[in-house]
Amino acid sequence: DLGHKMGTPQLFALTTPLLTTSSGAKMGKTASGAVWLDPAMMSPYDFWQYWRNTEDNDVGRFLKLYTTMPMDEVARLEALGGAEINDAKKVLATEATALLHGRTAAEQAAETARKTFEEGALAETLPTVEVGQAELQDGIGLLALMVRAGLAQSNGEARRHVQGGAVRLNDQPVSDDRRVVTPGDLSAEGVAKISVGKKKHILVRPA
Repeated sequence: DLGHKMGTPQLFALTTPLLTTSSGAKMGKTASGAVWLDPAMMSPYDFWQYWRNTEDNDVGRFLKLYTTMPMDEVARLEALGGAEINDAKKVLATEATALLHGRTAAEQAAETARKTFEEGALAETLPTVEVGQAELQDGIGLLALMVRAGLAQSNGEARRHVQGGAVRLNDQPVSDDRRVVTPGDLSAEGVAKISVGKKKHILVRPA
């Protein structure tokens, strides 16, 4: 109708296929685990982790779509198998992050992940949530803190993570969903680390 009203009845459209993973999951803002380009909504570290967690069968396709690497190098990485596929995933994560956030942020995210997962170190560049000193003195419920940090969408989801044994505070398992975080939980560096599973970590820091 608009075309006829504007005197241009012949219209053209450009479409692209819906992007999905090899398992059929949609890659979009309505999908679980969506990727955001705005660093205010998804930190460079979380963006890097998103691509690091790519399914094995998608690595080659995503290297072609989301990096500017030479195709012969993409082919080499795509051919890796077994544990070596993880090296290709790290390259994908770093190159995709560099395109959006810059090389420095990408390499910092990669180094943060290396220290966290390979060395077990407390990386100061992990995503951080700040809490007020007075609030921390009174004690903050772990469930509410997980929601605030984006580790869960609701207290109910956070509780299920705890009950499922997926939550750790300073690398120690948490089984009590009534657990509160206090100044006594801060490390010598003045932070507390909350983890959900093996791949989601945030630091709690007094403001």
